[in-house]
This record gives sequence, structure tokens and C-alpha cells, in this order.
Amino acid sequence: MVSFDINNFIKQALDEDIQDGDISSLACIPEKHQSTGRLKVKEDGIVAGVTAAEQIFKYIDESLQFKILKTDGSIIHYGDIVFEITGNTRALLKSERLILNLMQRMSGIATLSNRFHAEVEDLAVILLDTRKTTPLNRYFEKWAVRLGGCQNYRYGLFDRFMIKDNHIEACGGIQTAIESVQKYAKMHGLEKLGITIEVKNLVELEEVLAIGKVDQIMMDNFALELLREGVDMVHKRFKTEASGGVSLESVRKIALTGVDFISIGALTHSAGSLDLSLKIQG
Repeated sequence: MVSFDINNFIKQALDEDIQDGDISSLACIPEKHQSTGRLKVKEDGIVAGVTAAEQIFKYIDESLQFKILKTDGSIIHYGDIVFEITGNTRALLKSERLILNLMQRMSGIATLSNRFHAEVEDLAVILLDTRKTTPLNRYFEKWAVRLGGCQNYRYGLFDRFMIKDNHIEACGGIQTAIESVQKYAKMHGLEKLGITIEVKNLVELEEVLAIGKVDQIMMDNFALELLREGVDMVHKRFKTEASGGVSLESVRKIALTGVDFISIGALTHSAGSLDLSLKIQG
């Protein structure tokens, strides 16, 4: 994973939510009031964001006492308690919404990722996420994907070459695009990043196979029969990837074509939020 300044994220998120102060808590709750909060599970799934929650609590008030009862990646059921947090009540309430927003989202992604993983766990295929993430939340969403059992693809536009249809169109063709990327990678010492190229049909696949000079071929929105044919054509010369419209209903069928990877935008862009609540007593 890339480096990420979680404290800067927390600061920005709290600034958005609190600004000049949590005026309701300032009005109602004595400055030194103490409470205990418990994160309650209201929906079965995979929990994610426990470690992040601890960092948020500690950022707001280092004296808060955090007790983990369910670790990141654990299976959780309705009624479970994920963690207990004890300390200054105002600090707990400052933290509440940011932690719930983050953990509900991360746990929803982890839960959906786990469902996809379960469909193909007996097969050799690797399920990958995409860049279809919430702006400024990619670090957490990709973290949640891993906790659910799938793997991360490139983090952004900087850590892998991916020649897509728009690159090919703007560059003037497949061969020019591949050669341009090869030249750029060599010039900037980026050969180790790897090159993926997207193809839309078997004609484009044949052209890529004739040229070579890539590491992975993404077959985008191929019907199952064409995907099988494409995998046979590649004949393990390059890694193969299926992409486009992958669902829980279709992922196993796609995997059985023999592709090495399946990239799934739905892991992040279609995941809901898992129902969690933070109840404070005292």
C-alpha cells in the first residue's frame, strides 16, 4: 500500500464535522463527565475499521481507554459488541459520527468483498478491486477490500501502467500505445510497475498477442464464450484479466473460464453500509 497520513485525514474530517465546536455537547454535558461507549452490531457481516476507530479516538483524546472485542476482518453477528471505549463523554461524542461513517462503509465493503471471495475461494482466480472509490477514502476502502478476502489492484494512476481504450484512441492505435508506454517506462525507470492493456474484442487481442511487450491483458465486457476463447488464445503467455459488469451471480462463471484475475468495481462502488451503532452510557 501507499503511504497515507491518517492523522491528516482525521483532522480534515473532524474540521468538516465540528468546526468551532460540538455545541450540543458543550451545552449539555459537563466538561469532565465520563462515559462508556459500545459499538453494537445490528447486521451480520465482516467488521472493518476497528484499528482506524482506535486511531480516531486517540487523536481526539489520548486518555480514552479502548478495548477491542472483535478484530478487523472478523465475522460479526447481530447483537455482537465490537469494542468498548471509556473516557470523557464530550470526546466520545466528537468521535461518534466519524467513526460510524467510516466503519459502516468499510464493513459494508468488507462484507461484500467476502461474499465475492466465497463464490470462488476453491478456484485459483484472484479477485481485484478498482479505482472506483469514494474521493479521499480510497485508502480505507481498499483496506476493507483486503479484510474481506479480495486483493487490491493499482492504488492510483501512478503505480501501474494500464493502457485503456481511451489511451489507445488518443495515441493512434494499440502498437503505438504499447511502444510509447515501453519507452516511457524505460526512460523513467518504471519497468517493474507492470503493464496491463485493455482489449474489447478478439481482433484487438490478436493484435496485442502479435506485439507482446505487456504483462497482463484485460478482456473488457467479453461474453463467457469469447472469454474462454480469449484465454485459450493467450495460452498463458501473459496474465489474463476479466473486467466489466461482474456480479455475485456471474463471478464464478467468469472464473471458470480460466482467467487469472477478475477486477470488480462493485466491491467498492456498489457496497452498502453495514448497520452499526455506538451506544454511550454513564
